[in-house]
Amino acid sequence: MPPIVTTVLSLDDVRLAGRTVLYRVDVNSPLEPSTGAFLDDSRLRSILETLRSLSDAKVVIMGHQSRPGKDDFTGMEGHCDRLSRLLGQQIRFVADVCGDDAIDAIEEMQSGEKIFLDNVRLHSEEYGPEKVSFEAEPSSEIVTRLSAVADVYVSDAFGAAHRNSPSLTGFAEEMPCIAGRLMNREIRALGLAVDDPPRPYVAILGGAKCDDSLRVALNLIERGVVDCIPMVGVVGNLMLWASGHDIGERNKEFIRSTMGEAFDETWQMAQRLASDHSKMLFLPSDLAVEIDGKRHPIGVDELPTEHSIYDIGFQTLMELRPLMLDAKCILWNGPASFFEYPEFAIGTIEILNMCAEATGVTIVGGGHTSALVNQRGLSGEISHNSTGGGSVLGMLSGEPMPVIDALARSNDKYRPLLGALELEPID
Repeated sequence: MPPIVTTVLSLDDVRLAGRTVLYRVDVNSPLEPSTGAFLDDSRLRSILETLRSLSDAKVVIMGHQSRPGKDDFTGMEGHCDRLSRLLGQQIRFVADVCGDDAIDAIEEMQSGEKIFLDNVRLHSEEYGPEKVSFEAEPSSEIVTRLSAVADVYVSDAFGAAHRNSPSLTGFAEEMPCIAGRLMNREIRALGLAVDDPPRPYVAILGGAKCDDSLRVALNLIERGVVDCIPMVGVVGNLMLWASGHDIGERNKEFIRSTMGEAFDETWQMAQRLASDHSKMLFLPSDLAVEIDGKRHPIGVDELPTEHSIYDIGFQTLMELRPLMLDAKCILWNGPASFFEYPEFAIGTIEILNMCAEATGVTIVGGGHTSALVNQRGLSGEISHNSTGGGSVLGMLSGEPMPVIDALARSNDKYRPLLGALELEPID
């Protein structure tokens, strides 16, 4: 299989002082519904390194928050204010995407200044029924108007790297497109997890996105790069079921309802893994079920159960520990439990503690697991804590990554032209 890591332009390749930079980020953040206050600003913090690297440029920040029709679909003024405080520099908010107000603001900028445009998904070309096709992106209003007043495009929108839209992928043919510091780290770390991880390599897959997790498992196995795949959380329950354990009708129905129309295809993948690759899998030996709001242990040999399975058990954690501590590389994506309830957070928290204790490379893949790393103050103990969610699963499963592909295409087109564009490479 071809490697997923590809060559892209980086901020180490060019000097951008004095240049006008379109900077696309993914700072889509959880907000408190009634006040709009940030519940987690880690995605804003994750772009600070790139912004500091662009301190002498004119930086035009583009981003989105949620999508039309959702309660947390808002403008970007709050993001601009929070980012200004985190950066320690005033960033001007412009309530426009690519209209005259945005263009005028960009043309008035001085070196070192930064502006934050409004939610790009307010523009009909970007999202929803009127979203332009991939082929039409270069001729969209967003691309044609903004490219006319900018020199380069920088992307740190890894959280949306599995999607395409004018602001994400439309600039590849119009100007040099460069990976920001965050994007480069994501590509390198997740590329390592798929292409050439140190061995032994343990990939822990959990959470409720069973179809995505099983695609990741099959991709890693088919690439021949993984040694053991522990399955936990709802994914682990599904694999116990596919391996011949009756997990009880309540838990089966939860999986069916969660998967919806994707269940049949997912069940086929689960059976394939169970029949063809059982030696690669580590499945729970005991579990914790919920009875009247309390945690009750149950061995796998005691199944089926009429109660909801909410966590893995202590014996499973004891068996998992030596595998993780001996590993040279650990990938973890998806919680092991219904960790929002303290009594059922044990499995997830203990896996996180093992990741922090491990001496090998540790890669935590986005979503709930990434947020937990930040909440427990363990970011410094993890080699790479991804900002992605669906993009992590897409990259690990070998799915197309339109944003990264666009960066690669732009590299092929513009790297030979850097001198002519007076974007002299950094020595």
